[in-house]
This record gives sequence, structure tokens and C-alpha cells, in this order.
Amino acid sequence: MSEEIKPEGEATLRTVATPADVNVNGDIFGGWVLAQMDIASGIVAAARAQGRVTTVAVDAMKFIRPVGVGDILCVWAWVERIGRSSMAIRIEAWAVRHGALNMEKVTEAVFTYVAIDENGKPRPVPSE
Repeated sequence: MSEEIKPEGEATLRTVATPADVNVNGDIFGGWVLAQMDIASGIVAAARAQGRVTTVAVDAMKFIRPVGVGDILCVWAWVERIGRSSMAIRIEAWAVRHGALNMEKVTEAVFTYVAIDENGKPRPVPSE
């Protein structure tokens, strides 16, 4: 990995892309990558909200490079903005290419979450 270009935020999730996750072109489905990003950003959002959260929007999703079978998908996430009950979580997904030591950014997005109570109703995000 280059010293000038590296992920930001917290390393939240690492998983291997498998043959079960490919599309007809042999690349990993974008939906699979999106799901991994939702899991990772949900971890960050739930920790910051100190409880349940729900995904309400995915903004600025940008696929930069394909992910291949055997690549290790590394998802980095951090809180970008906090409202009364909502949070914007910025996510970058990087791939460690099969057999390589360097990482390459493959996608990025902003996910918006709302903190919810036990009845699924919005609640305030606690102050830090």
C-alpha cells in the first residue's frame, strides 16, 4: 500500500469475496459489496448511537474498481455528521488483491442511519 494513499476512518470489516458472489462477468456483485458496507457502517452507527439504528439512505455510492474472487474486501467507516436522531457514516471499501500485498480503493459512499428505540421510533443520538 502506498504511503500517500490509504484508507481513512476505522477498519471495521474484512471479508473474502468468493465464487458464490460473482455476476455473469466474473466480478463480485455490487450488491454484495453494498451489503458488506452496510454491515460495517451499521457497526459504527450502532456504537455511536449506543443502541439500535436503521439504514435510511445510501448517498454518493461510487464504484471505482471491480472486486474479484479471492480479493479481501476491507471496509473502513467513520462518523461524518450527527444530527438529532440521524448520523451520516462515510465508508471506503478497499480490496487486497488475491496474492498481492497492496490495497486499492474499490468503492465509497455515505450511509445515513437513524437511531431508533425498542419500538422502532426515532430517538436522539446521545452526546459523546
